[in-house]
Amino acid sequence: MCGIAGIIGNQATPEVISKMLQKQKHRGPDFMDYYIEERNVALGHNRLSIIDLSSNANQPFTSDCGNFVLIFNGEIYNYIEIRNELKFKYSFKTQSDTEVLLNAFIEWGENCLEKLNGMFSFAIWNKKEQTFFAARDRFGVKPFYYFFDQNNFYFASEINTIFEADVIKKSNENVWLKFFSEGSYGLPNETFWESINQLPGGHFLIFKNNKLDIKKWYFFENRVQLLFDRSDKNEEDYITQLLLKAINLRFRADVPVGFNLSGGLDSSTLLALIDQQNIDKSAVEAFTFVCNDERYDELQWVKSMLNDRPFHLNICPLSSSEIPKLSQKMALYQMEPYGGIPTLAYSKIFETASQKGIKVLLDGQGSDEAWAGYDYYLNNNQNVIQGVANSPFKTNVLDSDFANQFSKTIYDKPFEDNLLNLQYRDLFYTKIPRALRFNDRVSMLYGTELREPFLDYDLVEYVFSRPTDFKIKGGVQKWMLRKIAEKFLQQDLVLAPKRPLQTPQREWLSDDLKEWVRTEVEKLYKNNWFNKSELENELNSFFNGNNQSSFHIWQWINTAQLLE
Repeated sequence: MCGIAGIIGNQATPEVISKMLQKQKHRGPDFMDYYIEERNVALGHNRLSIIDLSSNANQPFTSDCGNFVLIFNGEIYNYIEIRNELKFKYSFKTQSDTEVLLNAFIEWGENCLEKLNGMFSFAIWNKKEQTFFAARDRFGVKPFYYFFDQNNFYFASEINTIFEADVIKKSNENVWLKFFSEGSYGLPNETFWESINQLPGGHFLIFKNNKLDIKKWYFFENRVQLLFDRSDKNEEDYITQLLLKAINLRFRADVPVGFNLSGGLDSSTLLALIDQQNIDKSAVEAFTFVCNDERYDELQWVKSMLNDRPFHLNICPLSSSEIPKLSQKMALYQMEPYGGIPTLAYSKIFETASQKGIKVLLDGQGSDEAWAGYDYYLNNNQNVIQGVANSPFKTNVLDSDFANQFSKTIYDKPFEDNLLNLQYRDLFYTKIPRALRFNDRVSMLYGTELREPFLDYDLVEYVFSRPTDFKIKGGVQKWMLRKIAEKFLQQDLVLAPKRPLQTPQREWLSDDLKEWVRTEVEKLYKNNWFNKSELENELNSFFNGNNQSSFHIWQWINTAQLLE
């Protein structure tokens, strides 16, 4: 995993590309370089070495013919299989997935994307045809931001990198309004900044002769439709093999690999599947965070899960006193709103892993969306916030003229089944896109790579296509996953209910951090999006005990930090 950046146009100079790469050097501390055709094209790369640690695999990477230049962020997990398919036609001078990716593109063009099992965001410059091609993985695990002003096309792995090229920073008011009104973090092609767009997951773009063309390449809906009528003789065994294969592929690395643990079913299943791998388990590190609050910490569950297993546990504490400084730092690197104190607690895992020299971590992201694990799936309601009984949105604090511009986001519903449409929304519009963005920035801030085995596309497609009673049966969610987990886990872990990441956010914001919260939120009093008196009333109400939800408080803190 790395960072990519570049410019197509007259701003393609050594000075500009160097500034951009320097801004995201945390993404790739091992090597930094760029390819340039001055005033025409600049492609830059920050390398975090994971596969083939030699300098031969450094990027930008040029093809043997000299015509193609590649920069690549991510991992192609099945690079060995693709290399074997290409080896009779191409000679390989490295052991890297980078070289495999470039030769795959030369051989199959955009059709190579269908062959890739991985997380990726990459760009290729064709010198002869003066054509720029870029693509993003199926679910958008790896980021690709861009700005096009008719004179220059800028792109990068992080928003700040593009702003470093003197692109004007202007709020996208429509996205901010939807964030305040319905908890949306924008559509897959949007950001919170008017000038910056995203290439959506499962799409590619071609830029030539100052024209930008974006196309979809991953048609999840069509692939799932083909699977509806398919059933394996033993579904449980077949899905178990898909799970084991997903884990096995994500252990391909030339550096130490670890994994993240909480006390829930997803983590315990991940642990059990890792335990089935033919690896040196004593070299695999486990990580969990704690906030030193018995009401929330899951350490006893985690220790129970690890009992009699050889994995060394690293406990990563977060205290309330760290929040002011850490939250400001995270806002600076996310450059968009992020998920509260749980995200900050999660960051302690990556900080600890980095200090220990663990460059790759696995976690359980994606299981809830594929297996229908959120509570609102039970009654098919349209919530986007898990575990909140009443609406967490306080639209009364918004200026009336601003609030009246709101229009509810309408999501695609490609399936006849309501549950499938909810899952589809969460996979491609709400839960997964925002979680992947949070996690990419948090992990890369500390130069660590996060891999998501439960988002293996073969696994997601097949599980998604299964009948409802594979996912929810007798009111029990993730039914088949629990049945599979029974083979490997103790019963109390198999039956564990869905729990969000556990932190005392509500208590800290209303007590320990009360004065800091007030100072941050008061920064919004002069902002014309807000009604000062209503904002003040809601803040005082929270401090006076009306604090069952702290979602809106974190929204305001986040906003104040990002807009100052």
